[in-house]
Amino acid sequence: MPVLNERDYLRRAVETVLAQDVDGPSELILALAPSTDGTTELAREIAAGDDRVVLVDNPAADIPVGLNRAIEAGRYPTIVRVDAHSELESDYTRRALATLDRVHAANVGGVMRADGRTPFQRAVARAYNSPIGLGGGAYHGGTQEGEAESAYLGVMRRAVLDEVGLFDETIRRGEDWELNLRIRRAGYRVWFDPTLSVTYWPRESWSRLARQFSATGRWRGELVRRFGRGNSLRFFAPPALVATIVLAVVVGVLQLTGALTGWWSAAASLVHLPVLVYAALIVVVALGPGGGRGWRDKLWTMAVLPTMHLSWGWGFIIGVLRGAHDTVDTSRLGSRNTPLP
Repeated sequence: MPVLNERDYLRRAVETVLAQDVDGPSELILALAPSTDGTTELAREIAAGDDRVVLVDNPAADIPVGLNRAIEAGRYPTIVRVDAHSELESDYTRRALATLDRVHAANVGGVMRADGRTPFQRAVARAYNSPIGLGGGAYHGGTQEGEAESAYLGVMRRAVLDEVGLFDETIRRGEDWELNLRIRRAGYRVWFDPTLSVTYWPRESWSRLARQFSATGRWRGELVRRFGRGNSLRFFAPPALVATIVLAVVVGVLQLTGALTGWWSAAASLVHLPVLVYAALIVVVALGPGGGRGWRDKLWTMAVLPTMHLSWGWGFIIGVLRGAHDTVDTSRLGSRNTPLP
């Protein structure tokens, strides 16, 4: 479990891991980045109370670095990746291990079940759980078991990781996708089991959400530069949306200033249609049955969906054109999280 500024979530996340119903010994290794909210002190307190909890340092604060340090410190043949913003059902690991053996896979993952405590966080959770929000990846609500492109978190065979290598420490976002690509190219199975699910608590503020998705989009652009056609076509939807909106704005300005008139103006107006359809779709999703408990939930949903799409899409374009370089997700940095009303 890589950990950075997670004081509000860490204790519960650790409790659900330590409560796993597994037949055999287990340990929980926390890779501690330099937190500023008291997370490190809490982690030390937890470790002092349970000898199954092991602490390793992650001074670089990079997720793949922390994961590798934790894996290297591990003693057992199966690696269960967990997140400080997640909660596991007590039988999650046992059932995942059974699936791992049943289908002879190298990595097994399930569904990310996002949840929220405030109107804003609930809106983000609905976006995560909806195919409109994150593009319909299997672990965002899939129901069909089978081979997968990647796995959410993942229950992995240590022997396969030793063979293909651990997480690529030059990739700061999307490191799980890249590892699973190597696993699949080595001839092993990555498997999706929809009966497995993990509760995930998303970002608590609009600015943190925008920073998270911008960084993730930029790294996806970097992965496109590195692996080209190995990337799914669904990753290109957000940048296509950004490009369409930019084009629609340019056409609108030219029309308003009289620089574009007549037949050309009428033809160019078609670019406004997909933007209007997108806007209508956002409104329908926000106001529909799954739109939330009250008007604040619905309004936040209307704000959250385009924030996710446009931040990710713009980051993707920059990543493709210029690369990710040292881009980091700063949404976990700084002081304690302050939830929105």
